[in-house]
Amino acid sequence: MVAVAAYLLGSIPFGFIVAKAKGIDIRAVGSGNIGATNAMRVLGKPAGIAVLLLDAAKGFFAVGTGYFISKAFGATDGQIETARILAGIFAVLGHNYTCWLKFKGGKGIATTAGVYLSLAPWALLVALGVFILALLLTRYVSVASMSGAVALPVTVWVMTPHNLFLGFVTTALGALAIYKHKANLQRLKAGTENRFGQKKETK
Repeated sequence: MVAVAAYLLGSIPFGFIVAKAKGIDIRAVGSGNIGATNAMRVLGKPAGIAVLLLDAAKGFFAVGTGYFISKAFGATDGQIETARILAGIFAVLGHNYTCWLKFKGGKGIATTAGVYLSLAPWALLVALGVFILALLLTRYVSVASMSGAVALPVTVWVMTPHNLFLGFVTTALGALAIYKHKANLQRLKAGTENRFGQKKETK
């Protein structure tokens, strides 16, 4: 029940919805991604920020949903924590592979941030700092996102108290985030990746 609820919440394609409200199919413009970065380039900063916050919010509230469902069924503290982590996993999977768009979604960075705002806020703060530093140094959102995807699991493993399940899950989600950036890696290698501030992204 937790997995299904979290997946459905995470699968809400806010980038697609916001763009569609403006008469645009975001999958056919820019990078074709439904996430906040492409939304910001294609729709402008206000819409992009709205998509960013909405994608993060669904990750945050999915973890809360895991808590309330497990609590309602009388779960122990350990079971509740496991349910929260599972909810985070499925929220990210819902965003990345949304059933509403033929299982083609975003890259999960904002949704993962929302999940870890609830699960491990200090680790998220470190990853956010790495993201900002990488963005300032390179001006590539993709490089910054992948840097944060590496920093988050490293921080979760280092920080105490240790939760092995959360550590393994965070490592897997970080690897998934990097995998979802494979097209960006190809563009970086080819020298065609757009820097932050450019209006359009070359496919």
